[in-house]
Amino acid sequence: MSSALEYWPAPPPWGWTAEDLDHLPPEGPNGEPDFFEHVELIDGALVLRAPQRRFHQRLIRGLTACLDSQAPAHLAPVHRMDVKLGHRTRPCPDVAVIDAEAAADMARTFYETREVHLVIEIVSPESVERDRKLKPLRYAEAGIPHFWRVEENEGRPVVYVYERDPATGSYGLTGIHHGLLTVSVPFQIEIDLDALVK
Repeated sequence: MSSALEYWPAPPPWGWTAEDLDHLPPEGPNGEPDFFEHVELIDGALVLRAPQRRFHQRLIRGLTACLDSQAPAHLAPVHRMDVKLGHRTRPCPDVAVIDAEAAADMARTFYETREVHLVIEIVSPESVERDRKLKPLRYAEAGIPHFWRVEENEGRPVVYVYERDPATGSYGLTGIHHGLLTVSVPFQIEIDLDALVK
Protein backbone atom coordinates (compact mmCIF):
# COMPACT_ATOMS: atom_id res chain seq x y z
CA MET A 1 0.00 0.00 0.00
CA SER A 2 1.29 3.46 -0.86
CA SER A 3 2.17 6.00 1.81
CA ALA A 4 -0.19 8.95 2.17
CA LEU A 5 2.77 11.31 1.90
CA GLU A 6 3.46 10.20 -1.67
CA TYR A 7 0.42 12.24 -2.67
CA TRP A 8 1.32 15.36 -0.66
CA PRO A 9 0.03 18.07 -0.77
CA ALA A 10 -3.02 16.38 -2.36
CA PRO A 11 -4.89 13.87 -0.21
CA PRO A 12 -4.34 10.19 -0.91
CA PRO A 13 -7.18 8.51 -2.84
CA TRP A 14 -8.38 6.77 0.34
CA GLY A 15 -8.28 9.98 2.42
CA TRP A 16 -6.06 10.83 5.35
CA THR A 17 -5.98 8.61 8.43
CA ALA A 18 -5.43 9.38 12.11
CA GLU A 19 -2.00 7.75 11.94
CA ASP A 20 -0.94 9.99 9.01
CA LEU A 21 -0.98 13.08 11.23
CA ASP A 22 2.11 11.85 13.07
CA HIS A 23 4.02 11.62 9.77
CA LEU A 24 3.18 14.92 8.07
CA PRO A 25 6.15 17.10 7.13
CA PRO A 26 7.21 19.87 9.55
CA GLU A 27 6.56 22.60 6.99
CA GLY A 28 3.56 23.43 4.82
CA PRO A 29 3.38 22.97 1.03
CA ASN A 30 5.00 26.38 0.47
CA GLY A 31 7.56 26.12 3.27
CA GLU A 32 5.31 27.61 5.99
CA PRO A 33 6.84 26.85 9.41
CA ASP A 34 4.70 24.94 11.93
CA PHE A 35 1.96 24.61 9.30
CA PHE A 36 0.57 21.41 10.77
CA GLU A 37 0.18 22.76 14.28
CA HIS A 38 -3.12 24.13 13.00
CA VAL A 39 -4.52 20.99 11.34
CA GLU A 40 -7.26 18.59 12.42
CA LEU A 41 -8.53 15.43 10.73
CA ILE A 42 -12.30 15.27 10.29
CA ASP A 43 -13.83 12.36 8.37
CA GLY A 44 -10.61 11.77 6.39
CA ALA A 45 -10.10 15.43 5.43
CA LEU A 46 -7.44 17.78 6.79
CA VAL A 47 -9.05 20.91 8.24
CA LEU A 48 -6.93 24.05 8.66
CA ARG A 49 -7.76 26.14 11.71
CA ALA A 50 -7.63 29.91 11.47
CA PRO A 51 -5.26 31.87 13.75
CA GLN A 52 -6.62 32.32 17.29
CA ARG A 53 -8.16 35.54 18.51
CA ARG A 54 -7.03 36.83 21.91
CA PHE A 55 -10.46 35.96 23.41
CA HIS A 56 -9.97 32.36 22.32
CA GLN A 57 -6.45 32.19 23.76
CA ARG A 58 -7.48 33.69 27.11
CA LEU A 59 -10.29 31.17 27.49
CA ILE A 60 -8.10 28.20 26.65
CA ARG A 61 -5.55 29.21 29.26
CA GLY A 62 -8.12 30.24 31.86
CA LEU A 63 -10.29 27.14 31.55
CA THR A 64 -7.26 24.85 31.65
CA ALA A 65 -5.95 26.55 34.81
CA CYS A 66 -9.34 26.46 36.57
CA LEU A 67 -9.90 22.82 35.74
CA ASP A 68 -6.36 21.95 36.80
CA SER A 69 -6.87 23.54 40.23
CA GLN A 70 -10.13 21.64 40.84
CA ALA A 71 -9.62 18.25 39.16
CA PRO A 72 -9.25 15.15 41.33
CA ALA A 73 -5.87 13.43 41.25
CA HIS A 74 -6.91 10.81 38.68
CA LEU A 75 -7.88 13.44 36.05
CA ALA A 76 -5.88 16.14 34.27
CA PRO A 77 -6.81 18.94 31.84
CA VAL A 78 -4.80 19.41 28.65
CA HIS A 79 -5.14 21.95 25.88
CA ARG A 80 -4.70 21.63 22.12
CA MET A 81 -4.02 17.87 22.14
CA ASP A 82 -5.59 15.53 19.58
CA VAL A 83 -8.24 12.97 20.42
CA LYS A 84 -8.46 9.96 18.12
CA LEU A 85 -12.16 9.28 17.54
CA GLY A 86 -11.61 6.69 14.83
CA HIS A 87 -9.47 5.70 11.87
CA ARG A 88 -10.39 8.85 9.90
CA THR A 89 -11.18 11.42 12.61
CA ARG A 90 -8.68 13.05 14.97
CA PRO A 91 -9.83 16.51 16.12
CA CYS A 92 -7.87 18.79 18.41
CA PRO A 93 -10.25 20.17 21.06
CA ASP A 94 -9.34 23.44 22.70
CA VAL A 95 -9.37 21.82 26.16
CA ALA A 96 -9.92 18.24 27.32
CA VAL A 97 -10.00 16.49 30.67
CA ILE A 98 -8.29 13.11 30.46
CA ASP A 99 -6.94 10.36 32.69
CA ALA A 100 -3.94 11.66 34.64
CA GLU A 101 -2.01 8.52 33.75
CA ALA A 102 -2.37 9.33 30.03
CA ALA A 103 -1.41 12.98 30.62
CA ALA A 104 1.79 11.87 32.36
CA ASP A 105 3.07 10.22 29.16
CA MET A 106 5.14 12.98 27.54
CA ALA A 107 5.55 11.07 24.27
CA ARG A 108 1.85 11.09 23.43
CA THR A 109 0.55 12.94 20.34
CA PHE A 110 -3.11 12.01 20.86
CA TYR A 111 -5.44 10.40 23.37
CA GLU A 112 -7.93 7.55 22.92
CA THR A 113 -11.61 8.22 23.59
CA ARG A 114 -11.62 5.85 26.59
CA GLU A 115 -9.12 8.23 28.27
CA VAL A 116 -11.21 11.37 27.70
CA HIS A 117 -13.94 12.56 30.09
CA LEU A 118 -14.68 16.08 28.84
CA VAL A 119 -13.97 18.01 25.66
CA ILE A 120 -14.36 21.78 25.32
CA GLU A 121 -14.62 23.68 22.04
CA ILE A 122 -14.45 27.48 21.93
CA VAL A 123 -16.39 28.68 18.91
CA SER A 124 -14.61 30.99 16.45
CA PRO A 125 -16.22 32.64 13.41
CA GLU A 126 -14.54 30.11 11.09
CA SER A 127 -15.40 27.07 13.24
CA VAL A 128 -19.11 27.65 13.92
CA GLU A 129 -20.42 24.75 11.85
CA ARG A 130 -17.79 22.30 13.11
CA ASP A 131 -18.08 23.27 16.78
CA ARG A 132 -21.88 23.47 16.92
CA LYS A 133 -22.80 20.51 14.72
CA LEU A 134 -20.09 18.19 13.43
CA LYS A 135 -17.71 17.82 16.35
CA PRO A 136 -20.36 17.27 19.06
CA LEU A 137 -21.89 14.55 16.90
CA ARG A 138 -18.52 12.82 16.46
CA TYR A 139 -17.56 13.18 20.14
CA ALA A 140 -20.89 11.66 21.23
CA GLU A 141 -20.65 8.81 18.72
CA ALA A 142 -17.18 8.03 20.11
CA GLY A 143 -18.58 7.79 23.64
CA ILE A 144 -17.04 10.88 25.29
CA PRO A 145 -19.40 11.55 28.22
CA HIS A 146 -19.19 15.35 28.54
CA PHE A 147 -18.97 18.22 26.04
CA TRP A 148 -18.87 21.99 26.57
CA ARG A 149 -19.32 24.54 23.80
CA VAL A 150 -18.15 28.07 24.61
CA GLU A 151 -19.60 31.02 22.71
CA GLU A 152 -18.83 34.74 22.93
CA ASN A 153 -21.66 37.12 23.79
CA GLU A 154 -20.70 40.82 23.87
CA GLY A 155 -17.14 39.95 24.86
CA ARG A 156 -18.17 37.53 27.63
CA PRO A 157 -18.09 33.73 27.54
CA VAL A 158 -21.26 31.65 27.64
CA VAL A 159 -20.83 27.90 28.24
CA TYR A 160 -23.30 25.34 26.91
CA VAL A 161 -22.90 22.12 28.90
CA TYR A 162 -23.88 18.75 27.41
CA GLU A 163 -23.97 15.23 28.81
CA ARG A 164 -24.11 12.07 26.73
CA ASP A 165 -27.23 9.96 27.07
CA PRO A 166 -26.02 6.34 27.09
CA ALA A 167 -29.40 5.13 25.80
CA THR A 168 -29.33 7.26 22.62
CA GLY A 169 -25.60 7.87 22.28
CA SER A 170 -26.23 11.60 21.75
CA TYR A 171 -25.65 14.72 23.84
CA GLY A 172 -28.39 16.45 25.78
CA LEU A 173 -28.08 20.06 26.93
CA THR A 174 -27.94 20.21 30.73
CA GLY A 175 -27.31 23.93 31.21
CA ILE A 176 -26.36 27.31 29.77
CA HIS A 177 -23.96 29.20 32.03
CA HIS A 178 -23.41 32.97 32.11
CA GLY A 179 -21.08 34.60 34.63
CA LEU A 180 -20.68 31.59 36.90
CA LEU A 181 -20.41 27.96 35.84
CA THR A 182 -21.15 25.34 38.47
CA VAL A 183 -21.44 21.64 37.62
CA SER A 184 -21.02 18.38 39.52
CA VAL A 185 -19.85 16.20 36.60
CA PRO A 186 -17.35 14.98 35.49
CA PHE A 187 -16.30 16.38 38.90
CA GLN A 188 -17.29 19.33 41.07
CA ILE A 189 -16.38 22.47 39.10
CA GLU A 190 -16.98 26.16 39.76
CA ILE A 191 -15.61 28.79 37.38
CA ASP A 192 -16.06 32.56 37.32
CA LEU A 193 -16.44 32.86 33.56
CA ASP A 194 -16.25 36.65 33.38
CA ALA A 195 -12.93 36.61 35.25
CA LEU A 196 -11.40 34.56 32.43
CA VAL A 197 -11.47 37.53 30.06
CA LYS A 198 -10.74 40.41 32.47
